[in-house]
Amino acid sequence: MIDEKKLIKIGRILKPRGVKGELTVLFNNAQYADIDTNYYFFSLDGMYVPFFVEEFMYNSDVTARIVFKGVDSIEKASTYSNVRLFVLDKFVQNVVEGDEHETKWDRFIGYTAYDEDSSIIGTIESVDSSTINTLFVIVSGDEEILIPATPDFIVKDDAQQKQLYLQLPEGLL
Repeated sequence: MIDEKKLIKIGRILKPRGVKGELTVLFNNAQYADIDTNYYFFSLDGMYVPFFVEEFMYNSDVTARIVFKGVDSIEKASTYSNVRLFVLDKFVQNVVEGDEHETKWDRFIGYTAYDEDSSIIGTIESVDSSTINTLFVIVSGDEEILIPATPDFIVKDDAQQKQLYLQLPEGLL
């Protein structure tokens, strides 16, 4: 079984397309769409299951249609709608290090986020830059929390401990 700490959420499956099992995937940012891998992990019932890519076609810089091995009908594809998509963290590091257009927020992936009272908010699982406002996707248990990625909220950045302390506006959490 794969260690969850070695995985990074890079997007989610939106919906099936066509009748042959194609899935539309929304990546959290364009760099994640460019990751060179022939498999992704699906989060299914608390487990991370590898699915191998047979075809990959870009729709936009953050969406793609993907055919996965073994997913060959609209019925099978429909069961994966809204499933979170992961890759091994080594693939993300290669993209971040090798991309001259790196988003500065990607370096916080894997950090533990704290509020102004030093209470744990959760782990920054990914960065969603698919809209004009970049967001930290923070996971706490089964809950996904979206917080705007802005220097205005950052109080302290401890790179050694991989901790990010945030002062958030009232009502954001």
